[in-house]
Amino acid sequence: MNNQSLHDGPRVRVSKDGPYLVSGGIPLTKQIIGIDAAGDSYKWSEGQKCPSKDNYALCRCGRSKNKPFCDGTHNKVNFDGTETARREPYINQVERIDGPALELTDAVELCASARFCERAGGIWNLTEQSEDSEAKRIAIEEAGNCPSGRLVVWDKNGKDIEPKFEPSIGVVEDPQKGMRGPIWVRGGIPVESADGSVYEIRNRVTLCRCGKSSNKPFCDGSHVK
Repeated sequence: MNNQSLHDGPRVRVSKDGPYLVSGGIPLTKQIIGIDAAGDSYKWSEGQKCPSKDNYALCRCGRSKNKPFCDGTHNKVNFDGTETARREPYINQVERIDGPALELTDAVELCASARFCERAGGIWNLTEQSEDSEAKRIAIEEAGNCPSGRLVVWDKNGKDIEPKFEPSIGVVEDPQKGMRGPIWVRGGIPVESADGSVYEIRNRVTLCRCGKSSNKPFCDGSHVK
């Protein structure tokens, strides 16, 4: 993708020690983590849709009084938004779990603590038991619900099994933990660093919005910790 096509289409730009600058008319909605009777994360529910805008700025420091939008507070609190995330491709960051019907790749540093991977004994065990059709189904479902793309399942032909997303942004809400989660960027939207380089373009990533991640601009679950 050349610079001209990147700048013409939807994108998220990380500003230096400031907000995420969103352009290209990307839809913005609340995305709510739903739990089952056992208290495990198991589904996403869509909440309030924000009015459509071509361009908007999302808070990155966690201190705005107009969340999820920036209100300039980062300047008052001297927010340090230094980007520390690794620039190498996802596949170079992963551990692999090889099951009979699925392979699981796991990039632990990308974990956003949404906890979909814990249900039914956990996705790691389910992958190892994936000769069972129900275990396979749940493993695929759990990986697809992982907002950060930390977890990806692959068939035995080496094809990733990914959910279908239109370019969109979700503002994650976590009622079980009583807190706001990360910014969920979906559908292959480029995320551009403050230095002008572009992170690997992926189907789903989560960006920190509490200001505390040690893997900026990506979420590392610090809002839960």
